Amino acid sequence: MRINTKFPMAIHILAVAALNVDDTMPSTSELIAKSVGTNPVVVRRLSSQLKTAGLICARAGVAGLSLAKDAEEISLLDIYKAVREEDEVIFDVHQNPSEKCWVGHNIQGALETPFAEAQRALENALESYRLSDITVEIQRRSGRK
Repeated sequence: MRINTKFPMAIHILAVAALNVDDTMPSTSELIAKSVGTNPVVVRRLSSQLKTAGLICARAGVAGLSLAKDAEEISLLDIYKAVREEDEVIFDVHQNPSEKCWVGHNIQGALETPFAEAQRALENALESYRLSDITVEIQRRSGRK
């Protein structure tokens, strides 16, 4: 069981677009896919979701993607919401516990509150970080400014 990787891939795509301010690394889906380590189709699909959310746009006469707003204005929560499935939650409860078992009959209700609190805590944490925080850290780790 793995947590979905669409969210970190979307951050990666946006980081490439944010750090490509001088067009030294064209942010085409093929080049981004190499950086992410995935297929260009996956990058295009995520890019479409990011565009729908108003986070990226295409620039006339320039190959690749650009941020639709400053990296300081994009929270990680904005990115998370852009690529998650509708009604997707971090923790979901298995859907067919035995109604004949008293544990199975009550497990979903017992987990509802702690799981909802965990979801809110994650969303609050993501709201506190900006794409610019990530790009600054990438630059720091790479020795670039």
